[in-house]
Amino acid sequence: MSDDRQEKVTIGRRVSLVVDWFEVGALSASTAALAVLLIANVIARTFFQAIYFAEELAEFLIIFTTFVGVSYAARKARHIRMGAFLDSMPPKVEKVFLYFISSINALVMFIMAYHSWNYMLTARMMGQTTQALRMPYWITLVIVPIGFASAGIQYVRTVWKNIQEEDVWQSPEQQSEYEDEVGGY
Repeated sequence: MSDDRQEKVTIGRRVSLVVDWFEVGALSASTAALAVLLIANVIARTFFQAIYFAEELAEFLIIFTTFVGVSYAARKARHIRMGAFLDSMPPKVEKVFLYFISSINALVMFIMAYHSWNYMLTARMMGQTTQALRMPYWITLVIVPIGFASAGIQYVRTVWKNIQEEDVWQSPEQQSEYEDEVGGY
């Protein structure tokens, strides 16, 4: 492998590690924060007074977790797929299906990113604010187009990985796990 190609692989691998670190950290932190917030609110509501911003913050954390999770699921092949259907195909046919499915998924994710970006801009222009915290509503929507675009990029990476590699890859980081009938389930 040439030095130039080796350097690109190393940079690509480093970017992948940084993205993985961010996604896993963000998902873990937002899920933990959501659990703590909701438990604290239940306790506060039972014994004292409810936390006035808990529902808004919980809504933001759920949106954040969902759309960071979309990209994570696409990158790690943890999304809904037709595993039994694909696993029953010969590898070359499975690869063709993965080209098609990943290309369509990428297109849909980019279309959704475009529309969610426009929605976020509309919310910004309207000057909507959240009720309890009075912060601009569009700020809670920033992650939506980012999550869709990131997922689209992961599907494009899946297509590219399948073009580069002889083996079948379900995602840029997950090789197909075809099991023969002898091994069984």
